[in-house]
Amino acid sequence: MRSNQFTVETAQKLSEKLNVPAEQIMHTPPHLIKEKIAEWEEKEAGKSPHKSMSAD
Repeated sequence: MRSNQFTVETAQKLSEKLNVPAEQIMHTPPHLIKEKIAEWEEKEAGKSPHKSMSAD
């Protein structure tokens, strides 16, 4: 299997955000990386409170 076409900088940033070694990022299939990013985004969205835009 071919490694992902990420730059070293991109792999390092993904590694930090996903808490996964950069080497693993380079060798994980793209669809699994997308799933991990989606999970991370959901987790981050749950951490930050959403402000309501409606005027009460």
